[in-house]
Amino acid sequence: MSQLEQHRRGARALIIMLVCLAVYTFADLASKEWALDALSRENPNRSPVCEPDASGRLSYQRLPLPSRSIVDGVLRATYAENCGAAFSMLRSAPGWLRALVFGVAALGAAIVLPVMFVRGSGGRPFAGAVPLILAGAIGNLSDRVRHGFVVDFIQVDPKLFSYPVFNVADIWLAIGVGLLLLDGFKNPTPSTPSAPSTPPAPVT
Repeated sequence: MSQLEQHRRGARALIIMLVCLAVYTFADLASKEWALDALSRENPNRSPVCEPDASGRLSYQRLPLPSRSIVDGVLRATYAENCGAAFSMLRSAPGWLRALVFGVAALGAAIVLPVMFVRGSGGRPFAGAVPLILAGAIGNLSDRVRHGFVVDFIQVDPKLFSYPVFNVADIWLAIGVGLLLLDGFKNPTPSTPSAPSTPPAPVT
């Protein structure tokens, strides 16, 4: 039996990963639906989705309602529409560039991570990171397909410091990337062994 087959993750691990993926994705999508209903309302004069006006500004598709406190002095629920990536990165980039980056990233995550998971790559931190990263990618991609933008609503209280508004999918992605880095430190890629100085004796 090869070393790859010995470390291949079984059906139980795959089921646990898929259950976690479903729970994380549901939590993200459900929280965004709450934000749409509770923190915004219809905009009768909305402009094309994620298309800047003559002054270069992006108009909201829905009108924000007053913010709500989540944790007094720490977190607020504030409606925002993000045309960029996690934490508003690439927000002002051209539409074709955003579509290319988001599409490649989502496709890569959806294919590469599950294959690496099943093959047994990494340790426990890697296994924990896979459903988090997939859920974050699926949640934000779902928003882009349905709305043309990503719904953000979690805001660090501006009295503490200025930080982009984010969502649950962004939290999953941040934790997932952190676990991947931890896994890299705990399970470094072994170096390729050097060739023996003398060739082995032929088998007779």
